[in-house]
Amino acid sequence: ISSRVPSELGINLRLILVSGKTKEFLFSPNDSASDIAKHVYDNWPMDWEEEQVSSPNILRLIYQGRFLHGNVTLGALKLPFGKTTVMHLVARETLPEPNSQGQRNREKTGESNCCVIL
Repeated sequence: ISSRVPSELGINLRLILVSGKTKEFLFSPNDSASDIAKHVYDNWPMDWEEEQVSSPNILRLIYQGRFLHGNVTLGALKLPFGKTTVMHLVARETLPEPNSQGQRNREKTGESNCCVIL
C-alpha cells in the first residue's frame, strides 16, 4: 500500500490478475489509469513474479467490464473513499474500439437479429 495518500482520503484498489492473484494498492482520486499502471509496474508484487510484464504501457485496468483509457482518473469514476474497489489488471497492447466488436462482425457476415416471417 502506498504511503503517499492518507487512507481516509485515498481510494483502495484491489487489483486482480487473470491468474486470480490479487493485491491492494492505495491511490489518490487524481491518479489516472496510466498513473496506476506505472505505479503497479514500479512496485510489482513479489508473488506476481510469474505475471511480470515488460512495460507499464501494456497494463490495462478493467472496471465494471470496461477498459479504462489512460487519462481517466479515479475521481472521474466517482469511486468511494475509504472503501475497496475491485478492478482487473490485464496485459494488452491496444484497447478495443469504443463501439462493440460484435456489431461490426455481424455487419461483415450479413447476419441480423431480425425475425424470420414464414
